[in-house]
Amino acid sequence: MTTSTTPTTPNTPTTSSTSASKASLARFLRWDSVVGVLLVAVFLVGTGTTDGFSSTGNLSAALNDIAEVALIALPMVLLVVAGQVDLSVASMLGLSSALAGALWDSGWAFELIVPVCLLVGALGGLLNGWLVTRVGLPSLAVTIGTLALFRGLASVVLGTKAVADFPETYARWATYTETVPGTFLPYPVALFAVLAVLAAVALHCTGFGRSLFAIGAQEDAAYFAGIRVKRIKLALFVLSGTVASFAGIVFTLRYGSARADNGFGLELVVIASVLLGGIDFDGGKGTLGGAVAGVLLIGLLRNLLTLNDISSEVQVVVTGVLLIASVLTPRVIAVVSERRRRRAAAT
Repeated sequence: MTTSTTPTTPNTPTTSSTSASKASLARFLRWDSVVGVLLVAVFLVGTGTTDGFSSTGNLSAALNDIAEVALIALPMVLLVVAGQVDLSVASMLGLSSALAGALWDSGWAFELIVPVCLLVGALGGLLNGWLVTRVGLPSLAVTIGTLALFRGLASVVLGTKAVADFPETYARWATYTETVPGTFLPYPVALFAVLAVLAAVALHCTGFGRSLFAIGAQEDAAYFAGIRVKRIKLALFVLSGTVASFAGIVFTLRYGSARADNGFGLELVVIASVLLGGIDFDGGKGTLGGAVAGVLLIGLLRNLLTLNDISSEVQVVVTGVLLIASVLTPRVIAVVSERRRRRAAAT
C-alpha cells in the first residue's frame, strides 16, 4: 500500500514577517534615528526639569544661538559625504567678521560690505579646493593650515580692537527678538530651514547627491564612472567658504561686535554636530536629516545646561564626549551587526 505524502512548504508568511521585523528594527537602530530619539528625550527632560525651557522665547533663543553652526553644517555635510572636511570654517567666519568690522569702520556702506565678505569666503574656499584637487593634498592637512592662515589674516585686518554700532536695520534680522511672522523662528533659523530642505533634495534626490556618495565611497571608481570628481570637490569647498563667510556676517550682527577672534573653536561644534548626526567621516554614508538632528541636539543640550548654570567649560567637555560617542558608537554597532551576521550564516 502506497502512502502519499504531501510536500511541506516553508512558512512563507512567517519568514516574510520576520524579515520585515528585522528590517524595521535595523532602520530604527540606524544612528541618525537614535539621534532623533535622543533629541526628543532631551526636549522632554528639559521640559520636565527646567522652568521655561520649552517656552517659545527660550526655544527661539536656543535656535538662534546655533544659527551659524547650523548654516555651516549644511555644506560640511556635503563635504564629509564626499570624503572631505573643512576645518577652516570657524577661521573664515572670524575673517569675515573682522573684514566687515574694518570696512564698516572705514565708512563703507553695509550693502557693499556683504558681497565683499562673501567674495573673500568664496576665494578662501577656492584656495582650499585648489590645494586639495590640483595639488593633491589631503583636505584635513590643507584646512588645518588655512585655519591658522585665515585667523591670522583676521588679526591683520582688524587687530585686537572691536567694532560695533552696526546698522539696526540689518542687526535686528540676526537676533531672536525679530522672528518670522506667526512663528518663533528667527530669520537666520528660517533661512537655515529653507536651505536644509534644498540641501536634502540635492543630496538624496538628484544625480549630484548620488555623485557625492559615490565619491565618498570610492573616489577612483567614481572617476572612472565619469563623475567629475575634482570639479565637484572644488565647488564644495567654495560653497563651504562662502557659507562660513555669510555665517560670520550673521554672527557679527547677532552679537553687535566685529572681532578677529569671533567664532574661535566653532569648527569643533560643527564637526561634532555633523558626525553626531550619523555622517560617516570616511565618506559615502549618512543623511542630511540626521545631521540636522545632531545640530538641534547639541543646541538644545547646551541651552539646557546653560539654564541650569552649567559652565561653558563643562559644555565643551560634553561636546567632546558627544563627538567621541558619535564616531565610536556607530562603529561598535557595525562590528556587532557583522559578527551576528557571520554567526547566523555559519549556522
